[in-house]
Amino acid sequence: MPAAPLRPPRPSRRGLGLLALVTIAACSAPTPDPEAEAEAFARSLRAPVNCPEEHVDVSYPETRREPIVDTIHGREVADPYRWLEDAGDPEVQAWMAAQDEYARARLERLPERDSLRARLEQLSYVDSVSPPARRGPYYFYWRQHKDREKAVYYVRRGERGPERALLDPNAMSADGSVSIHGVFPSHDGARVAYKLSRNNADAATLHVLDTESGRDLPEERLAGARYALPQWTPEGDGFYYTALPDDPSIPPSELPGRASIRFHALGRPHAEDREVWPASGDATAFLAVELSRDGRYLLVYRQRGWLATDVFFATLTSKTRASETPRFRALIEGVDALYDVTPHEGRFFIVTNEGAPRFRVLEADPEAPARADWVERVPQRADVLQGARVVGGRLLLHYLHRARSLLELRSLEGALERELPTDGTVDAVVGRPDEDVAYLRYSSFTETSRIFKLELARGELELWDEVTLPIDLSEVKVEQVWYPSRDGTEISMFVMARRDLERDGDRPTLLTGYGGFGVSLTPRFSSRAALWVERGGVYAVPNLRGGGEYGDDWHRAGMGHDKQNVFDDFEAAARYLIAEGYTSPRRLAISGGSNGGLLVGAAMTQHPELYRAVVCAVPLLDMIRYPEFGAGRTWIPEYGDPAREDDFLALLAYSPYHRVDQGARYPALLMLSADSDDRVDPMHARKFTAQLQATRGGEGHPAWLRIEENAGHGGADLVRAGVERDADTYAFLLHELR
Repeated sequence: MPAAPLRPPRPSRRGLGLLALVTIAACSAPTPDPEAEAEAFARSLRAPVNCPEEHVDVSYPETRREPIVDTIHGREVADPYRWLEDAGDPEVQAWMAAQDEYARARLERLPERDSLRARLEQLSYVDSVSPPARRGPYYFYWRQHKDREKAVYYVRRGERGPERALLDPNAMSADGSVSIHGVFPSHDGARVAYKLSRNNADAATLHVLDTESGRDLPEERLAGARYALPQWTPEGDGFYYTALPDDPSIPPSELPGRASIRFHALGRPHAEDREVWPASGDATAFLAVELSRDGRYLLVYRQRGWLATDVFFATLTSKTRASETPRFRALIEGVDALYDVTPHEGRFFIVTNEGAPRFRVLEADPEAPARADWVERVPQRADVLQGARVVGGRLLLHYLHRARSLLELRSLEGALERELPTDGTVDAVVGRPDEDVAYLRYSSFTETSRIFKLELARGELELWDEVTLPIDLSEVKVEQVWYPSRDGTEISMFVMARRDLERDGDRPTLLTGYGGFGVSLTPRFSSRAALWVERGGVYAVPNLRGGGEYGDDWHRAGMGHDKQNVFDDFEAAARYLIAEGYTSPRRLAISGGSNGGLLVGAAMTQHPELYRAVVCAVPLLDMIRYPEFGAGRTWIPEYGDPAREDDFLALLAYSPYHRVDQGARYPALLMLSADSDDRVDPMHARKFTAQLQATRGGEGHPAWLRIEENAGHGGADLVRAGVERDADTYAFLLHELR
């Protein structure tokens, strides 16, 4: 797919990876008996929670409960807090303000909050830099300064030329609400397209500036750039991009179906941009575009959910680029597999899981593109291939071996030249097909972020830059362990702790996970995890089904009707940590965000007796109405469609909002929400918190809703916002696990 934009990682969000490793046979859980499951669920909810009794102030802001019951596929489904779905309602706004004020007043009084905040500032305000990207005579990169809230984008002419600030988001708004969501230099470096966002939301506007003067081209401003990844022509006179209609009334869940591929010629009005691929009308399919470096081939990707890709291409001429609509041919269409194409000098190199759940590399000739004529260049093997690109006239392959990055250099015909194993994660590779140099960004649980310069011909790595933090990692130990899930499937997990840890069953432990969309959690540095271990805690990250750690089969084993496998894997991780003497239920906390928020919501409602505290961030929790809000419709291929009876029954069986029992006691909950989240609608957080506050658990365990202002799905794009949020989170956890 098109290369990622030049963009720094958000300082407050670190720790999520992409694809990973070794094969394991994934077993699906047997189809549950709904009546038996309901009975067992009711019994488990009323089991005693393993934590001491204590008095907690639970004088929550008043919340109306309404007798709303829908009949769906013949089943009655209660929804007593539906009124909280409308964030524009003044009553809902007043409720949100009261909940946030209530939560923050109590978080600020927690005993360790100030010391945690001070330590987080030491670990968060640091100097770092991205790998440089060369375009023409220019080198582009971002730099995070320890005395600024946001990264600054720089350019220099020549590798040793003087550094000059190109874009500084710190100066773009008084309150820090304006963010940069990607920087895209033209091939000659003379122009730079960049995306601006308000409140760190996904919605964005595309701008273009002149590199030498550093000034915006005032006529170049394109709205509806949420999915835009500009693909510049070789001449730098325009770019292809994914366009959206400029209509704020369109719900986010419908936007993918309204996306089209357009060409923008510099100097021409945005309204005259030529459409080269029409909108599909299918909200579950995404469109993306890529133009080969020589401008010869234009590729359009139609991503169908997270399991299949259709790829179309057109052969361009200078006349086609200037005025005509390209004539596309299907390279691959209608196959239940993923395809990622790299065009290079008249050849298509294709990474795919077609017939290879751990991925392989094929080659196609665009002049004779029939599938039967494709040639295998790198076959599937035990490790999972995460990606491949052409750098310095070679294939640079990124595998994950035992959840750790392994790089390989191969000839374009697939012959192995050398391996570059690591103990952690490579999460950025910057290089050009015609240069013998690439830059890699690397980290591990016990190694801070480092950038290496790779001389491809010699295969030598040279340290180019590194992040220095005031923390001693020499006494931190990381183990990769394996444990059986409920159905016997072996699951791997990383456990991070001090070397002198005593397994006395009494260590504060934080278990976190994701388990969805093929996303893999790999070893990379997190100052938050390091701080937890520094405080004497255990930090655990399991590789749950639904992720990509073991290939496409691993992902499929944790989606749709098999989603319960993910929750079973997480439960088994908790039981392993308890059985092995790391912790106990009264000292065990869980955390997760987005799809990981769904994970911990399901965990705490299915097995409340296992956990003392839960941190749930920007989550999905109402799985019956989720397609109607935010970008929910785009996730139907992953979760299922509640409009279908079989999917509805599977979703209802685990939907956290619907599994809350008013007579049960639950772990303490800190719900983290954002006021401008246009990906996962905050209604999930509001409704679930209201449900928890109304339960018997409210007598002893808090349920607090913290709402971050001027923040999108990834939080506010400010270092201080991340520090404040993490100080609240860790103070809450340490207080509950004391």
